[in-house]
Amino acid sequence: MKTNLKILLKLAVVVFTMFNINAQKKPNIVYILADDMGVGDVMIYNKDSKIPTPNIDKLAKEGIKFSDAHTSSGVCSPTRYGILTGRYSWRTSALKKGVLGGHSEHLINNSRETVASLLKKQGYTTACVGKWHLGMDWKQLEASKSVRKKANNVDMNAPIKNGPNVNGFDYYFGIAASLNMNPHVFIENDKAQGTFEYLKDQDALKKRGYIGAKPGWSAKEFEQDQVLPTFTKKTCDWIRKNSDKPFFVYMPLNAPHSPIVPNKDFAGKSELNDHGDFCMETDWAVGEVMKTLDELGIADNTILVFTADNGTSPKAGFPVMAKKGHHSSWIYRGMKGTNWEGGHRVPFVVRWPNEVEKNQVSNQLICTTDLMATCAEVLNFDLNDNEGEDSVSFLPALKNKSIPELKDRAVVHHSDVGVFSVRYGKWKLMFDNFGGSKRGDPRESEPIKDTADLLLFDMENDAVENINLAAKYPEVVEKLKKKLAAVIKNGRSTEGENQPTDVKDPNVKWPQLKVVKEYL
Repeated sequence: MKTNLKILLKLAVVVFTMFNINAQKKPNIVYILADDMGVGDVMIYNKDSKIPTPNIDKLAKEGIKFSDAHTSSGVCSPTRYGILTGRYSWRTSALKKGVLGGHSEHLINNSRETVASLLKKQGYTTACVGKWHLGMDWKQLEASKSVRKKANNVDMNAPIKNGPNVNGFDYYFGIAASLNMNPHVFIENDKAQGTFEYLKDQDALKKRGYIGAKPGWSAKEFEQDQVLPTFTKKTCDWIRKNSDKPFFVYMPLNAPHSPIVPNKDFAGKSELNDHGDFCMETDWAVGEVMKTLDELGIADNTILVFTADNGTSPKAGFPVMAKKGHHSSWIYRGMKGTNWEGGHRVPFVVRWPNEVEKNQVSNQLICTTDLMATCAEVLNFDLNDNEGEDSVSFLPALKNKSIPELKDRAVVHHSDVGVFSVRYGKWKLMFDNFGGSKRGDPRESEPIKDTADLLLFDMENDAVENINLAAKYPEVVEKLKKKLAAVIKNGRSTEGENQPTDVKDPNVKWPQLKVVKEYL
């Protein structure tokens, strides 16, 4: 009997060891998202950049650099929704244009799977450290008052509902929205942190030392230039505590978005302007994560992604930088918020030493909605029809292979005011001649040849969008209109059963649909 028990115990140990080894073979995943950082702000993309980015450059040299990577939107909240859900944000009733605020209600439906919730089911420990900007439900003092209009109508000591923890994250530390938005407090899991005070006007903000901020609740301990260092430390500390099992870290930074507040270690360091300094601090944050992975000996089995949520904001000071030869949008038209390439073409680098060869450059088209499908293929599990409807795996590209779905994939872009553009293969169709936004083009590029109300560009030969080919290829224009209409109507841009768009109110106005109404 004792012999049999010993045999069973030995078998149990063997099984447990095998299970533990298999679990450790799952790669860790770290996704770092810069805020308002164009391709021209990263030296590995723009050799003429005046901003040193040695850590991001090193990351690209040790892995793969994507040259045709895009966000689903030219602004913050929509891109974040797409990253975590693998779905375009305009499929929701609440985000057909613009962004959310710091007190906006939660955007991600509680029943919707996210990258984090799916990875938890695969045995991952998950954390989000940084800028959320996808809404969470604060307790209101008076239900009849609007929180966005009356920022003091909030019980800052009450638990916050429907934040990152409900969306698959075991741990959350961050800020509710952009650094310029109230409330000016850190949040840990479901509780705002600090000693609260209400800053009622610009004078009160100035006394606290805040720049470029909106009046509202603040924590006395909250300092703008310490937000990025705090996010970086919290991320690295969390990784150290959880490195014994597979983990997923989503690290959406507050930088270099305005208010542009590099800390004293980086102020003046770029010799360009404060945007350059803040980009350098952003690069430092990436380097700290890389250093932590190296120290723990887990870098080889970690998929580390660096990208940005959209192009650079006009707050960066384009004229000042241009005089010194720096262009945040690099060779491209446009900036944050626009449908020009400078609005949504972003740096995107991936390192995974165990599986991805060094010094690769891929010109395959990818989108920030693609994280979910990529994780699913890496871990060999299938997505349901109502998961990642706009997500395509870029794992083949990491292995220097073609992404099969690209042959018939339409990628949809969305400006700050909700205007569509669509990319299909080498073709890009825009539905106006000003980039879908009032923000314009910081480069003051040469006028578009044969400009018209519809713009069609050959992105293989004219990625700088100089020559409109709509009149020359009317059949391509119609094809792309039909592609966009199908993506909207079907509730998905990938293979699978059609899915409904989340429209609670049938009277929700959606004027941007008129460009393809004949095909809907």
